[in-house]
Amino acid sequence: MTNRIAPLRNGSRSRCIALPAPQPRIRLIRESLVRESLAVAAILLALLMLAAPLQAIETAREGRIVVSGSGTVERAPDYANIHVSVMTRAETVVEAVDANNDAVEAALARLEARGIARDDIETSGFRVFETPDHRRNDDALRETPGFTATHQLRIKTREIDDVGALAGDILGLEGMTFQGLGFALDDDTQAQDEARRRAVADATRQAQVLAEAAGVSLGRLMLVGDAAASAISPRSEGMMMARMDAASAVPIVPPASLGYEASVRMEWAIAD
Repeated sequence: MTNRIAPLRNGSRSRCIALPAPQPRIRLIRESLVRESLAVAAILLALLMLAAPLQAIETAREGRIVVSGSGTVERAPDYANIHVSVMTRAETVVEAVDANNDAVEAALARLEARGIARDDIETSGFRVFETPDHRRNDDALRETPGFTATHQLRIKTREIDDVGALAGDILGLEGMTFQGLGFALDDDTQAQDEARRRAVADATRQAQVLAEAAGVSLGRLMLVGDAAASAISPRSEGMMMARMDAASAVPIVPPASLGYEASVRMEWAIAD
């Protein structure tokens, strides 16, 4: 620390007085206070900048009509899928698979003889697993082969009205187990799109009714979202089957139509 010397004059005599220099500690305190003030000001400015968009969003959302619409459409099925399986058992995996291959080839030949084209038959699944133990009524273990192979087949037919007779014929063929059936369209894109159009029309109708009831007018469309479409499962009674003897017709009632549904969320601004 250095002192400043200030000369003073008193008559003919002069003297010097030492003045203390500014303290560095005081300067540091002042600089710290300035920095803290600037930091607080920056935080306040940032909060104001964040609050402005939020307020703008809240204001923008005021005066809206929000509705959810739904639409359904029905189409006659184009074809039916019949699901069957061929199962074989053997002591080893290789023997079970080889036996299954032979059984499937025989099943395919019988299906072709029934008038089903090979192109309408395809594999839907295949697996080999260790055969679980079985017990007899006296709780003694029953001898069973070591491995089981199952081959699932999907048979496609466009004879919707005769699907029950075809299913009965398949049940009468040796070596195949009937697992179920389903109905479908060749292309369900158009059906789903029509369901979406109906959902939008339903939402628009609701918005117009609400606007009229509230004494306002619909403004600009602000949002269209969640336009999902999916198939509606056929009624269970269309799949019902009764017990029957081999080769007898299965009393299946095909569904007259397949349903598709869609939903949509829409928002309109209220006109000034």
